[in-house]
Amino acid sequence: MPLTRRTTLALIGASLIASPALAGKSKVFATNGIAIQGYDPVAYFDLQGPVEGKPAHASNWNGTKWVFASAQNKARFDADPTAFAPQFGGYCAYAVSKGATAPTDPTAWTVYQGKMYLNFSPAVRNIWRQDVAGNIAKAEGNWPAVLK
Repeated sequence: MPLTRRTTLALIGASLIASPALAGKSKVFATNGIAIQGYDPVAYFDLQGPVEGKPAHASNWNGTKWVFASAQNKARFDADPTAFAPQFGGYCAYAVSKGATAPTDPTAWTVYQGKMYLNFSPAVRNIWRQDVAGNIAKAEGNWPAVLK
């Protein structure tokens, strides 16, 4: 069964109800206090995909722990976290474009014009990619008010 926008929004809505991780709506979406479920944000830019970080290479930024695959990636992030952190606090960029928040899957990512965006799932990412610029504009209009 193909996912329609309505089905996708229903899935995202269900995740909002079922996800205790969103109860506080912190500035950064984190699972067990760790951003991007333990994936290295720098690797999305350099290696063009998700790479798991190592606890030995960790930083704290924006009240959240971030882990990196190497000391070099940690140093690059520490020098300019906003260059590597996912937009909209790592919440699903498509959900933010619709005025909500939703958790993300580290394998559902897009780097667009030098910025990283995460989505709820690969299926949602496919919808997001149909109008990346338009979805970003909508999300920017909703961020950070969706955290309230």
